[in-house]
Amino acid sequence: MRAYFQRKLLRWKDELLADSNETIQNLKQEPQAEADLADRASLETDRSLELRTRDRERKLIAKIDAALQRIEDGSYGYCEDTQEPISLRRLEARPIATMSIEAQERHERLERTHRDE
Repeated sequence: MRAYFQRKLLRWKDELLADSNETIQNLKQEPQAEADLADRASLETDRSLELRTRDRERKLIAKIDAALQRIEDGSYGYCEDTQEPISLRRLEARPIATMSIEAQERHERLERTHRDE
């Protein structure tokens, strides 16, 4: 199972890196001088959105790298809170998961409680 998730994570990371490289190439291209102010604003909005998306993907790549490290050290698939196995359904849906669903829900409830105080 670990080999399956390792391949899945590596494919996901490769896809994210390819998207990132495409963004870099697009940004390196000569900026087009848009004569129309609305067109220029639209272009800047699109670039800003793309950069925010790539930033989220950069953070996701760090989580993928952490999951790959857990595969290497043998801790992958175990909840960091309870040390119980994380269900395969959860890992299939979210291969970077570090907590079981129950532990994650407890964690989120605790965060909401502290945020409300």
